[in-house]
Amino acid sequence: MTLYRQLIVFTLVLFLLLFTGTWVAKLESTRSFLMNQLESHAQDTATSLGLSISQHMAEGDMVAVESMINAVFDRGYYREVRLTDVQEKVLIDRTLDVTIENIPQWFVRLIPLKTPSATANVMAGWLQAGTIYVESHPGYAYKALWDTATRMTIWFAVTGVIVFIAGGFGLRILLQPLKRVELQAEALCRKQYTIQERLPRTRELRQVVEAMNRMTCKVKEMFEEQVGIAERLREHAYRDPLTGLGNRRYFEGQIKARLDRRGSTTKGIMLLFQINDLQQLNQQKGFQAGDEMIKRAAVVLQEETVHASSCALARLTGGDFGIFLPDASAWDAEAFAAGITNKIGQLAVEQLSLTDNVGHVGVAIYECTTTMARLLSEADLALRTAQQAGPNTWMVRTITEGSEDTLQGQQQWKEALEQALRERQVVLFAQPAVKVADRTRVLHLEVFSRIAQKDGSLLSAGVFMPFAERLKLVSTLDRIVLEKVLELDKAGIGVDSIAINVSPSSLQDDSFWEWTTTALRSLPKQAFRIIFEFAEFNAVQHLERVKEFSAMVRQLGHGVGLDHFGQSFSNLAYLQSLRPDYVKIDRAYIGELKDVASDSRFFIGSLCSVAHSLDIDVIAEGVENEQQWNMLKELNVDAMQGYFIDRPKPLDAGTKMG
Repeated sequence: MTLYRQLIVFTLVLFLLLFTGTWVAKLESTRSFLMNQLESHAQDTATSLGLSISQHMAEGDMVAVESMINAVFDRGYYREVRLTDVQEKVLIDRTLDVTIENIPQWFVRLIPLKTPSATANVMAGWLQAGTIYVESHPGYAYKALWDTATRMTIWFAVTGVIVFIAGGFGLRILLQPLKRVELQAEALCRKQYTIQERLPRTRELRQVVEAMNRMTCKVKEMFEEQVGIAERLREHAYRDPLTGLGNRRYFEGQIKARLDRRGSTTKGIMLLFQINDLQQLNQQKGFQAGDEMIKRAAVVLQEETVHASSCALARLTGGDFGIFLPDASAWDAEAFAAGITNKIGQLAVEQLSLTDNVGHVGVAIYECTTTMARLLSEADLALRTAQQAGPNTWMVRTITEGSEDTLQGQQQWKEALEQALRERQVVLFAQPAVKVADRTRVLHLEVFSRIAQKDGSLLSAGVFMPFAERLKLVSTLDRIVLEKVLELDKAGIGVDSIAINVSPSSLQDDSFWEWTTTALRSLPKQAFRIIFEFAEFNAVQHLERVKEFSAMVRQLGHGVGLDHFGQSFSNLAYLQSLRPDYVKIDRAYIGELKDVASDSRFFIGSLCSVAHSLDIDVIAEGVENEQQWNMLKELNVDAMQGYFIDRPKPLDAGTKMG
């Protein structure tokens, strides 16, 4: 029971006790007054009647005596009037049965009235002729008592209603500070730090509110400290302090994680950009000018890659930068390289460089399994070739041993994708994420899409997704995947939740948004819980739209997760507003878990602390061996996913995954 209701009940109980006490006291005083009145009335009647009939008794006129007694008795106020002679012989006796009308019997039994009586002598001259006996009737006394009790009860009832209404409003006003404290505490549980500016006038309540405000500020400081520690660890280990980009360690980790990924198509682009004559710039204009040139070049590279679906951008050393674009196509390489060199050339107009020759770009395209050393070597060779070709130029080298896709042109890809989507040639695979506490318990299945080709082979998402994004077909693809998932039988699959990778670009399509809302609302209660996964790198760029989508799906009982967490260097505080169900740590950090002293270990541990304080689960993806499993388990990771647990398998209604 709420405090408000308790106070209302307590007030009503006190009022009832007060009413009962007052009612009993008032009734008793009225009863005593009426008893005195009846006794006095009986005595007065007996005395006056005795004097009145004495003359007639002396004359022996009994007819007159009887008439006078009848006249008094017939008024109805007396129960008995009796005349006796000196020998106590009854001469005249008039009695009236006690009948009390319109008065409840329980009231008569509750308040018994002792009927008073009185006597007086009847004289005949100087001698006593007899005795007159008068006993009052209690009916009128009961009627007076009942009327008094009824009026008093009605008055207290009306007063009680007024007290209840007025007291209820008054208590609501008085307890408003406590309600605000409750809302403040609930917000604190959601890591929303609200401070009550208005302090109540009641001293005790004001002290409670002030204590709550102090606690809120303290918890906020603790959360910000956790976030700060996690970000400082990441920046120290993986971030270049001058440009804010990733460093060489971050760059190599991202490449290694992608090249070592089993079961996926190997294809992508690496670009190396080098500022020309940086050493001479430092010598002639000072290191501050060189640093400014480096920072401006970093801004250019960020602007040119901001729309990439997946990108690792880093400053490798001095004026050297690396850009890794996994799953990008060959024509993307030329577009990126040309865009960078054009914008870099404009820096000469700002007089940031010594000459018009600002920098060069070397590009390596790989369409087969390769190594990071080979990739860096080919990109570096392309860079040296570009430097020989002229100012602000770029060169491309291709590593190929026969690609699994035979489509080369954009128009070919467009036609092939449109046909595949039109014929719904999308095949689903799924990989489980399991709880660390119990490896047999599947937290959810993550769905991966493949496109079936005419020869029966399957194209992985890494091959066709960049083209789908570029050709604006990704929302159609995401819709088909979701439709196929909704067609699955929950009992046959054996899990409660399925995670679907969705591109933030699809959220810009209003028709996809509306269709998704309608589809989720029409799901039966026993259907899957759908978790929409967004790659962190893309989700941060479309954060507001992702927040709106997240609010919509959560209202319908579904969820949102972040994939490849750690690729972006965004402030971790955005987790507080987005509140995903979970974050999946990027495999690049998992791959660096080699010993207890690794920076990756400290970063993952700090991330777990921040996420858990927001009630967000942490899942490690790309777990490949038992050593990683054991180390991640010690770091308090909630769930894991990877080849060590299970490889992706075809997903259909007859596949038992849980």
